[in-house]
Amino acid sequence: MGRSGELSAGASALRTATAMPRGEFFAWLFALGCINGLASRMIQSIGRLGWTDALVSTFDVSAIVWLSCAAGIVLVLGDRTIGLRSPDLAVGAGFLCLVILPIGPLSWVAISALSLYLIVIGPHLVGADVASSDVEKSRRGAFILLAVTVPMLWSRLLFQLFANFILEMDSSLVGRILGTQRAGNVIGFADGSGVLVILPACSSLANMSLAVLCWVTVSQIAERKPSARDLLWCLLACMSVIAANVTRLGLMGLSQWHYTALHGPWGEATANAIILALIVGISVLGVRRDLFQRV
Repeated sequence: MGRSGELSAGASALRTATAMPRGEFFAWLFALGCINGLASRMIQSIGRLGWTDALVSTFDVSAIVWLSCAAGIVLVLGDRTIGLRSPDLAVGAGFLCLVILPIGPLSWVAISALSLYLIVIGPHLVGADVASSDVEKSRRGAFILLAVTVPMLWSRLLFQLFANFILEMDSSLVGRILGTQRAGNVIGFADGSGVLVILPACSSLANMSLAVLCWVTVSQIAERKPSARDLLWCLLACMSVIAANVTRLGLMGLSQWHYTALHGPWGEATANAIILALIVGISVLGVRRDLFQRV
């Protein structure tokens, strides 16, 4: 009797789980993955800066990443399709196996895989009688969350593979602006008072990946239909990031005084605010018609 009761309870729990909305199930998974992926960065930021400064600096994570994570999860949650399939549960179990480990990069790998599942495979498992708008919401949210993994994981791996090449591209542009001699990622100050070393944290690549993320997020929120112009707008956002970053590095290379002023907390905050405004402004400008139609 006890055994049959346990089986009955287990079957009831399984029926309850499979009857929950798909969006709610995947949104919880994504939320868990984002929290685990961001936790290590937050802990490092708090340990280095303290609670107050870490909070002001958004824990060394761009505001675009925070907002994109929230937007993606909200869109996925909007899928009210009832009923989970066996592949959904299997993918969810695999996702938890990666996320449960206290290793941030594994969480972003898991989010990438789950996003691709919702984009490519998930819609085919839902019946034809299900509202397509619900499925489309989860796909749009998955696109955003997949884009989040670019600045949080994939661009970092790309930088490790091509670090010298990427840094030399930045330093070459800065050297041309200053008109001084360059050796690798080391550039002489314009007034001859020393040298400027361009480190990975100063590279344009990180902000370029944020530009791509911002464009994906804004276009998915606006429900913009893909077109060839998307590539042009995204490229324009990336080019504005490169221009702003190289201009800042060029100003830093004028003298020791300029370097100290622009490399300090206020100078860095100002540069980040300008780059953020350029990225968001160009992205919103690119989808303005779609946004106005929704309004």
